[in-house]
Amino acid sequence: MRITPVTGRRLRSFRANRRGFWSLWLFLVIFVVTLFAEFVANDRPLLVRYQGDLYFPVVQDYPETTFGGDFLSFTDYRDPYIQEQITQAGGWMLWPPIRYSYQTINYELEEPAPSPPTSENWLGTDDQGRDVLARLIYGLRISILFGLALTVVSSVIGIAAGAVQGYFGGWVDLFFQRFLEIWGGLPQLFILIIVSSIIVPGFWTLLGVLVLFSWTQLVGVVRAEFLRARNFDYVRAARALGMSDGKIILKHVLPNAMVATLTFTPFILNGSIVALTALDFLGLGLPPGSASLGDLLRQGKENLQAPWLGITGFVAVALILSLLVFVGEAVRDAFDPRKTKA
Repeated sequence: MRITPVTGRRLRSFRANRRGFWSLWLFLVIFVVTLFAEFVANDRPLLVRYQGDLYFPVVQDYPETTFGGDFLSFTDYRDPYIQEQITQAGGWMLWPPIRYSYQTINYELEEPAPSPPTSENWLGTDDQGRDVLARLIYGLRISILFGLALTVVSSVIGIAAGAVQGYFGGWVDLFFQRFLEIWGGLPQLFILIIVSSIIVPGFWTLLGVLVLFSWTQLVGVVRAEFLRARNFDYVRAARALGMSDGKIILKHVLPNAMVATLTFTPFILNGSIVALTALDFLGLGLPPGSASLGDLLRQGKENLQAPWLGITGFVAVALILSLLVFVGEAVRDAFDPRKTKA
């Protein structure tokens, strides 16, 4: 892939912003770790050796009879009986660093749940005895994935709407502007409350509802860029040559409009993560029991005697949002024409 001089200057400008550059790397490291959450925090071993054979419980379910048990149900590897059967056969188990999944309950707590941090539960447990660190890792993954999905879908719709509105102008622009004013005035929270009372909200349900409103964030930016570019000489020349409107939009105007659009992307991702966190905190988000940052904050509010819950949730949310803000500032500076001149 050939890097143009302008792109090269923007990359150098982005790297020159050390805070934004290292924030991006730290965010990517956190994201990659959460993508492999099952290999970091799980109540199943990564590898089991039993009677000379190797098993991979982290990626496949095995019945209890496989390891000398009496039932055909899935194996509970934390069961002392199963552990004894594997040990007596000369086998062993390789566990992940955290021996709990986001929904695993620790029934051997020395104190009533929520219990404080210990060598077994590094960040303590929540009010149901579930490991806080494990729920934090899984919660970060679903929050980031939800934010990325919402950002991509809403950006595609918003860019398309802003491109049509700005390129054609006139009555099309006037109609869209009035529609956006009406649409932006709808009470989003009330709609979410109605939806959650009719159906159990899930990942895709929340994504669909939030997309209905979040796509408007980029319309104004893209519209302004298209209104500015629609009368440029190269656009007029393309029309005079008989090029279709769709090809002019995609090939000539949109690439220039994307420069301004890309600077908003990290901030849109930031807002998407905040939206899911807020809904989970209010009890309007993911189903009960799901690992989420909002649920961790809500438990901190409901269990003031367990400050590790609120502190963990606050630090995690503040860290992720701060990293994205720093990245957004670096991207904005990199695309600033005053800072990318030769």
